[in-house]
Amino acid sequence: MRKSVLIAVLALFSANLALADAACDAKAAEKKLAGAAKQSFLKKCEKDTVAAQTSCDAKAAEKKLAGAAKQSFAKKCVKDAMAK
Repeated sequence: MRKSVLIAVLALFSANLALADAACDAKAAEKKLAGAAKQSFLKKCEKDTVAAQTSCDAKAAEKKLAGAAKQSFAKKCVKDAMAK
């Protein structure tokens, strides 16, 4: 049981990272970055995304959210954190 829950959480986390990758690429393109500047920006953006995801997961746990409510909360939380 625990193993399947862990797999589901990891799948959700990696799906969010894939979306974050696309969002970071879009931001880099919007800023017209290239080369080393783009790579540096992407690395920082992805690091910030992971930090935001971790923080949002902790907040969802504090609120004792589960299932769709947790996913919805985490998605909005990460989106808001990355918009700053």
